[in-house]
Amino acid sequence: MQFVDTHTHLFSDQFEQDIQQVVEESIKSCVTKFFIPHIDSESTEAFYKLCHDFPDLMFPLMGVHPSSINQDYKKELDHVFNQFDKVESLIPQKKFYGVGEIGIDLYWDKTFLKQQQDAFEQQLLFAKEKKLPIIIHARESFNEIFEIVDKHNDENLSGIFHCFTGNLDQAQKIIDFKNFKMGIGGVLTFKKSGLDKVVEQIDLNHLVLETDSPYLAPTPYRGKRNQSNYIPIIAQKLAEVKGVSIETVAEVTTKNALEIFKMNEN
Repeated sequence: MQFVDTHTHLFSDQFEQDIQQVVEESIKSCVTKFFIPHIDSESTEAFYKLCHDFPDLMFPLMGVHPSSINQDYKKELDHVFNQFDKVESLIPQKKFYGVGEIGIDLYWDKTFLKQQQDAFEQQLLFAKEKKLPIIIHARESFNEIFEIVDKHNDENLSGIFHCFTGNLDQAQKIIDFKNFKMGIGGVLTFKKSGLDKVVEQIDLNHLVLETDSPYLAPTPYRGKRNQSNYIPIIAQKLAEVKGVSIETVAEVTTKNALEIFKMNEN
């Protein structure tokens, strides 16, 4: 049995003191691949260090998080696009496996909505050009995200709606895009989230697992630092919701992740 954590920020300073232990515990928990979304230029150094420290386990994704988008967002976009020009000399992996974490976040502030929309669209188009999946952060912004994806969706666009917590209609919209999966994390274990009722009606073939470490730790660790070795907790809850074995969840979600990240084309 093996799991893939499709979204984990293990370069966060919250792991500065014990990253080796966390990775070892995750491997013991059958997590074999870690996909690492970039945040912004301030996190780039730590992001690359993680890639160097665990070259066979970490699979880097490059993008600008919507919460880092402001009036100077074009500088952040230039930074991201420039990383692709020299990636082979920057990290042992020699390439990025997707464009992310990108999207729109309207939970805290709508001040830079237009800038977020433009940054998301530019990165989406860049990913299509590179034939890479996009990792979408959609917080209080499904309509805005859908509008842009609708505009550009075709066989060359794929990705993951990270930390999916939407309703069934929104899930169906994502399924209708054809080449997207939904990332399921610790929120599924929260008693009052209602996500279990939605996921119950979604075929497992449309789902992948994620932690979003260090955020959104599953019950019973809610409120504490999240870690990639908590993936089996999420998988067990998903198995219960879907009425299947945890082995089935591991097999199907791993297959889905490898498909999205084009890991089976080698």
